[in-house]
Amino acid sequence: QVQLVESGGGWVQAGGSLRLSCAGSGLTFMSAAMGWFGQAPGKEREFVAAISWSGGITYYGDSVKGRFTLSRDNAKNTVYLQMNSLKPEDTAVYYCAAAKASRVLASGSVDYWGQGTQVTVSS
Repeated sequence: QVQLVESGGGWVQAGGSLRLSCAGSGLTFMSAAMGWFGQAPGKEREFVAAISWSGGITYYGDSVKGRFTLSRDNAKNTVYLQMNSLKPEDTAVYYCAAAKASRVLASGSVDYWGQGTQVTVSS
C-alpha cells in the first residue's frame, strides 16, 4: 500500500518561510517522480512543483518560480518543498503527489496523493 505522508505545514507571516516534507512508502521511491499541488479554499487543486526520480529535472508553477525549491533525498524516501517569501495567496492545503514521470505529474496526471498539510500565510 502506497503512503505519502506530508509534514511541515503551519502558520507564517507574509515574507516568511516554511519547509514541507513528504515521506513515501510502499512504492519504488527512487523511480517515482514526486511533486506538490496546492488547493486554496474554494479553488481547484493547482500544480506547484515536480521533480524527476533523479532530482535532475524540476518544474514549477508560474506563481512560485523563484520562491519555492523542490528537492529530494532518495536515501530517506523524502521530498522537500522549501517555501520562501510566502504570500497570503499561497495559503492552501498542500498535497504531495507521485507519478511515473515529472512532466506527467506537472500536467496533473498523478498516481498517488498524500492527505495534505495546511499552510496559512497571514498578511
